[in-house]
Amino acid sequence: MAFVVVYDACVLYPAPLRDLLVRLARTGLFRAQWTELILDECFRNILANRPDLRPEALVRTRELMIKAVPDCLVTGHESLIDGLDLPDPDDRHVLAAAIRAAAQVIITANLADFPADKLKSYGVEAIHPDDFVLDLLDLAPGAVASVVVDQAAGLKNPPRTIADLLDTLREQGLVRSVAKLRELLGTLAD
Repeated sequence: MAFVVVYDACVLYPAPLRDLLVRLARTGLFRAQWTELILDECFRNILANRPDLRPEALVRTRELMIKAVPDCLVTGHESLIDGLDLPDPDDRHVLAAAIRAAAQVIITANLADFPADKLKSYGVEAIHPDDFVLDLLDLAPGAVASVVVDQAAGLKNPPRTIADLLDTLREQGLVRSVAKLRELLGTLAD
């Protein structure tokens, strides 16, 4: 059985973190999932905070994400939403998606919104993206390092070094993961 995770909108919001998580999903180490509603929330917030971005560009990004990760969209979870109890009722759709997808983990920066006692009976755990990437580094350090190197190489406008990318990911909350990646990548990350 595949290890399944659901990405919350907050981890898909910052472009570098989103790019990393989508690229990691393509490694085959786990199965990443999300819903149209999660994407709606993510891209609505991006557009609200970045009116300089063209809506068409965000639509394209959304389409590319779905295309990049086969079978990423969870459906049929809507009937579960109203029966769930979380501190923020607006987050129930994420838990419903995790239940429907038989996910073991919700990747979120908003851990307080997904208390362990509310998730336990569904066999779901919420973890921070830093912990998730750190776990992947323990599992497959070469694969994760390769993803980061490829991600940095793909940044053309403006070009970014691996060190630049790691600085950005650190600012986005991947503090321990970036420290481990710097150690793993050595001089490439300087």
